[in-house]
Amino acid sequence: MSKTKNSVSIAVAIVEDDVPAREILAGWIRNTEGFRCVGEFDDAETALNKLPHEKPSVVLFDINLPGMNGIECVRKLKPKLPDTQFVMITVYEDANHVFNALSAGASGYLLKQTRRNELIDALKDVHAGGSPMSSQIARKVVQNFYRNETQLDGETVELSGREREVLELLARGYLYKEIAEQLKISVQTVNTYIRRIYEKLHVRSRAQAVAKYAHLPMGATH
Repeated sequence: MSKTKNSVSIAVAIVEDDVPAREILAGWIRNTEGFRCVGEFDDAETALNKLPHEKPSVVLFDINLPGMNGIECVRKLKPKLPDTQFVMITVYEDANHVFNALSAGASGYLLKQTRRNELIDALKDVHAGGSPMSSQIARKVVQNFYRNETQLDGETVELSGREREVLELLARGYLYKEIAEQLKISVQTVNTYIRRIYEKLHVRSRAQAVAKYAHLPMGATH
């Protein structure tokens, strides 16, 4: 697929063992301007061997694969492909699968009933730095923000009210610029808050921060 007028073609790979589902996804990508499908794999082991050579921009990953599951494969691939964004597309809606996927390095989590236009928008979003999630999944993540004090690695993690707001918007998939607009602060200030959040949670990425914070109840100061 050639480049679009305003943007570079987004290279997408698919890891899905259900042949009809994989063909549908590949067809959507191939027939959408600005995208190209660079690989289709039906198991994690093959993907683990071949994806580092393809270096796709985004990988759509099923969780329930034969042999190694999708979450474990993402965990192994992320260090080899630090610039690739991994988006889980699955039937699993429970919190454990969501948070395990985010902790492994996934940047998005979509349900398989996601419509074509929503999936394409999600691919554009994650390529631009967002963290797309199906609305049901986003609600599960946000709901976990409102648990109260617990211990993490022996210490209570305390985030200020503003830090909590920034992290909640991160979890909803907002870009830094959008967070700045929403909270009426500068992008530089957003970066400062995010750096503090990462330091407090001892993480290095958006996905790790969302997974660690949302999965565990923590204290907050105001």
